[in-house]
Amino acid sequence: MRISLPVENGDTLQALQGFLQKLLVEGVVDLLLVPMRTPSGTITPALVSDPGLLSQADPLAPVLPVNAATLAGQVSVRKPRPRVGAVLRSCEARALVELVKLQQASLEDMLVIAVDCAGAYGVAEYGKLVSSNGKPKDALWQELFKSARLTPETPPAGLRQACQVCEQPIFDGAQVVIELLEGGLAEQIRLTLPDALGEKLGFTPAEAGDRAQILAKLIEARTARRDVEFAAIRARMEGTENLSSIFAACIRCHNCMTVCPICYCKTCVFKSPIFDHEPMQYSAWTRQKGAYRMPSDTTLFHLTRLNHMALSCVGCGMCSEACPAELPVGMVFRAIGQRVQGVFNYQPGKNVDEKPPLITFKADEWTEVGE
Repeated sequence: MRISLPVENGDTLQALQGFLQKLLVEGVVDLLLVPMRTPSGTITPALVSDPGLLSQADPLAPVLPVNAATLAGQVSVRKPRPRVGAVLRSCEARALVELVKLQQASLEDMLVIAVDCAGAYGVAEYGKLVSSNGKPKDALWQELFKSARLTPETPPAGLRQACQVCEQPIFDGAQVVIELLEGGLAEQIRLTLPDALGEKLGFTPAEAGDRAQILAKLIEARTARRDVEFAAIRARMEGTENLSSIFAACIRCHNCMTVCPICYCKTCVFKSPIFDHEPMQYSAWTRQKGAYRMPSDTTLFHLTRLNHMALSCVGCGMCSEACPAELPVGMVFRAIGQRVQGVFNYQPGKNVDEKPPLITFKADEWTEVGE
């Protein structure tokens, strides 16, 4: 069922807060996982059980402090578990689908609420925009959606690179989809939800808006930009500068691994004694080569993560955001991931019933890829 959510006094955020409150009040879910505004003005995901506190919910804030798929997995992976409504951007919803396939999350007691995404700023950039521009906080997301609708080929300054090249700004596989990529948000918001849920909440069907046309234009612009960026990073990886050179400034802080929603191993080989080399081993390597790079094993670390992540990478860009050396980790992973995913004809996060290729045996699959 597609419904029209009325917006009073042009306050889109308040209308969405009212809808989320209704989910709790009517007992549709026990808890809501939703971005919340803290007293200091920062945005953080939080679990909410009190409908009154949802006046601080801000699913429209254009900032992505973490990929909330990991958090959704933590509250759903085992029984007993609460009924949770998870408000997610497209990259978060797609990452959640991959985690379900990898048995790190469950959708059985979860209501996924997908929000159309026009992009997000990094945490630091968002803080600067909010504090220095003197604009109302809601002006930032309004400007982003206006740009996505009218001038998608020219992203706003400071928008995360991962968002500029994201060709999947919506996730239509959720039970509830908040359709923000259309005009007239000041008057009404269209949502798609199951018929039974719509009737339970007292909604009546509404006609579709202009989202499809706007979406097609946005995807075309972002795909073109993606292809340019992928060509540039591949030229670096395959030219005189190679992968080792790109990651030369890596300090092996493991931030990229920590924030990655797909990197779920409880025991990581790079946090094990295997890489606690003996002092004389370092001495032997140094004498053999004349000089030995420290910290060690940085390229091996990234190659191992690529081997684990490339098929399931959804391009959320959290790895690049978390890198203190500002390395293009996310762009490397996306560019390599696109080729690997293409070989297996696999699109991560699209279909929860489609198993990842590396845990699926097909007798003829190598024939299919030309071997």
